[in-house]
Amino acid sequence: MASKIARVGNILSKLSTKPAVFQAPVLGSQRFRSTQASYQQTLVNVPETKVTTLDNGFRVATEDNGTSTCTVGLWIDAGSRYENAKNNGVAHFLEHMAFKGTKSRTQMNLELEIENMGAHLNAYTSREQTVYYAKCFSKDLPKAVEILSDIIQNSTLGESEIERERGVILREMQEVETNLQEVIFDHLHATAYQSTALGRTILGPTENIKTITRQDLQDYISTHYKAPRIVLAGAGGVDHNTLVGLADKHFAGLGSEYENEIPQLTPCPFTGSEIRVRDDNMPLAHIAIAIESVGWSHPDTIPLMVANTLIGSWDRSFGGGNNTANRLAQACFEGSLAHSFQSFNTCYTDTGLWGMYTIADPMKIEDLMYHIQGEWMRMCTSVTETEVERAKNLLKTNILLQLDGSTPICEDIGRQMLCYGRRIPLPELDARIDAVSANVIRDVCLRHIYDKCPAVAGVGPVEQLPDYNNIRSAMYWVRY
Repeated sequence: MASKIARVGNILSKLSTKPAVFQAPVLGSQRFRSTQASYQQTLVNVPETKVTTLDNGFRVATEDNGTSTCTVGLWIDAGSRYENAKNNGVAHFLEHMAFKGTKSRTQMNLELEIENMGAHLNAYTSREQTVYYAKCFSKDLPKAVEILSDIIQNSTLGESEIERERGVILREMQEVETNLQEVIFDHLHATAYQSTALGRTILGPTENIKTITRQDLQDYISTHYKAPRIVLAGAGGVDHNTLVGLADKHFAGLGSEYENEIPQLTPCPFTGSEIRVRDDNMPLAHIAIAIESVGWSHPDTIPLMVANTLIGSWDRSFGGGNNTANRLAQACFEGSLAHSFQSFNTCYTDTGLWGMYTIADPMKIEDLMYHIQGEWMRMCTSVTETEVERAKNLLKTNILLQLDGSTPICEDIGRQMLCYGRRIPLPELDARIDAVSANVIRDVCLRHIYDKCPAVAGVGPVEQLPDYNNIRSAMYWVRY
């Protein structure tokens, strides 16, 4: 979603018989201004994202910057949201099995081939997408694409490898349980999207991991790994026509027809509710509160991103405190209300979660919740243009900085192709952010935050977390 930041050229001192003296440029001088590109120029000068669709619906999207390395990967419109209670966890299990050998490569041969190229092969599973990608030299692009093609079309899914991988995933689940942020967000999804696919975890329950069979994995591939639902994305030193030719060679035979009913996303209704896991032996309370947000393509997505940036994040170790422009950070610093807080905006196809995750001392929870919800209400009623401008500038900066390297750019291409069917050009995204004003923020927050039932998740010593009815009553101001 962002372009590279223009770099100011090095200033070289003139050669002389005397010792060289460095003289810093005057910021306001014409000489200094001429050495740097404007912000708008950097947006326009980003290489074009080219898109080609094969006859079977398989899409190829690239951004070529001419470097000697690249990232290429397969973004598949299939994740844990397409599972049911019986096979929950199969998408993540399948991701683990992808590197365990194919019909033409053993696991050892696959690993040696990747290492000999000096490449990296990786994968991840989210609630709506599965991704397999490789980082390599541009000259090795044909081999990387061939390997990616092999692992998603010809994996052997051997019984012995499946049994071995069960233990690996079960250990991974134990590790996740020690990451309290992951635990909180799983609990938040479970209560916000009760009895729906989004409410289930990506890894799945232990019982499913112990019982998933080879047939379950094959069924998931045959049902979801179809050409129209896959994007081959490339970034870095990637020639578009070359990648299209490789896609036609390796993926043209990928099926586009469904044997049974075409899988559709089932709506996941949001439920205002709470879940509390009290453990007074823990030193700090971990709390998340969120309202239902909107999907990727909704018109309110950009204003909610700005609102999320306006709330921002803070950690006690950062310092600053009273010197920050963030009002919530000032309150947390002055009253020692929290160790940290982080605003989040998680989007899915047709819904999302917009809220706050915080770590707090047990006795300060009530005051902290008061300030968090008070800040939310202030955004609905009296946010200022100055604050919104600051948030917009920070959001633009974050977008640019996040796209530093071929891998994040490739990820951005693949995700946007699945979410929007195209990659939004940076000038367009910049214009949409600029169009957000204080009035827009107030209107959008009134629609989605004001007087809405939130979802709340708390883990640890949460005795002082206000009753849900009190939290709900703080979602509006009587005098407004």
